Amino acid sequence: MNHSTSTAGIVSGRLKSDALVENFDDLHAPFSKHEALVASDRCYFCHDAPCMTACPTSIDIPLFIRQISTGTAEASAKTIFSQNILGGMCARVCPTETLCEEVCVREVSEGKPVEIGRLQRFATDRLMSQNIHPFVRADNTDKKIAVIGSGPAGLACAHKLATYGHDVTIFEARTKGGGLNEFGIATYKSINDFAQKELDWLLSIGGIKVEYGMAIGENISLSQVQSDYDAVFIGMGLSGVNALGCEGENMDNVEDAVTFISDLRQTEDLSEVQVGRNIVVIGGGMTAVDAAVQSKLLGAQNVSLVYRRGKENMSASVYEQELATSKGVRIIYNAQPLKVLANGSGLDVEFGYTETISGKLEQTGEKFNINADQVFKAIGQNLNGASETLVLSGGKIQIDENGRTSVPNVWAGGDCATGGDDLTVTAVAEGRDAAININTMLLS
Repeated sequence: MNHSTSTAGIVSGRLKSDALVENFDDLHAPFSKHEALVASDRCYFCHDAPCMTACPTSIDIPLFIRQISTGTAEASAKTIFSQNILGGMCARVCPTETLCEEVCVREVSEGKPVEIGRLQRFATDRLMSQNIHPFVRADNTDKKIAVIGSGPAGLACAHKLATYGHDVTIFEARTKGGGLNEFGIATYKSINDFAQKELDWLLSIGGIKVEYGMAIGENISLSQVQSDYDAVFIGMGLSGVNALGCEGENMDNVEDAVTFISDLRQTEDLSEVQVGRNIVVIGGGMTAVDAAVQSKLLGAQNVSLVYRRGKENMSASVYEQELATSKGVRIIYNAQPLKVLANGSGLDVEFGYTETISGKLEQTGEKFNINADQVFKAIGQNLNGASETLVLSGGKIQIDENGRTSVPNVWAGGDCATGGDDLTVTAVAEGRDAAININTMLLS
């Protein structure tokens, strides 16, 4: 086999195409109709459902599952979409194991929850496959709203505003929409170009225009958008990548995991993706896990995911950690990068063991090295390009309980704002709720 190489040890085509197709197939196979009926029959349809409380978008889970069990999956989908218009993607990528399914009465009593996520996918996929949009726009209000970013928060906000009859223009910095759903999640979690199909389906309600290649702070300004529109929602996500803060991190083949994941999702031929034989991923969140697992699925032999604190402190769920180890990823806890060194044929990453003393992370003095062809940084992202007029808190746009920023008639939500967890479903909830508040303001 002919390999194209960038440096020794980093090549394309480590695995044959059929193996790659199998490795990057759906993480969770969709339910058949019979399987969905059987799974829905396990639900107790609790009156005070803890699963509903645990859902950031407050979907009426018992109702949508009952609708599946009675053979009305399309009605079930509308129940889901009424609270979460990106319910199809959320069914694929939500950490249901730490949200709705974790508090399911079946989980608590039997250790096996109702498979809420897969049931949600069954219902939403059925409706979307029929090209049915469950909502109709209200009469046009002649109000115009600008949305910055076409990720989950921006799309949820834009759609809700469109249902009220407002005209929405989305300004998207990239040449393709979807944000995190398109560029930021593992390929095997959303296959067959689902993010773009969902985007097209969402826009089919009408009243939403998307302008691509328009980045705030570059070719558009917040002040200009404010003057041209009745209200503005910022859902621009986090485009900056945090630095390791150690010697040698700017060496060749020390890359950010966000770009690796994004490039992988956009490639048309996985056999052309270059990957090292020995990979080190530094971080403890979903991005770190996604980068590590996909490196392994591409054919890397040794993949080490190194996190500076203990297992219980990782923001990636226990399920995701176990998924990584099941794919052959070695997770090393309580170790912090000290320096990256060239060793002639590749890189050596020097780590120091850590421990937490009185809540503070301390070095123990013990060190070890890991040889690597590639090192992926996945220690978080930061806000890049926000207007200086916006008040920030903790490096994010400060918002109140309604998503309002410090600037009049400007709202924000999703990863760029201080609202909550960096999850797709949380971003959807914040975009939707901001739209409700914007509508109230516009019509008051």
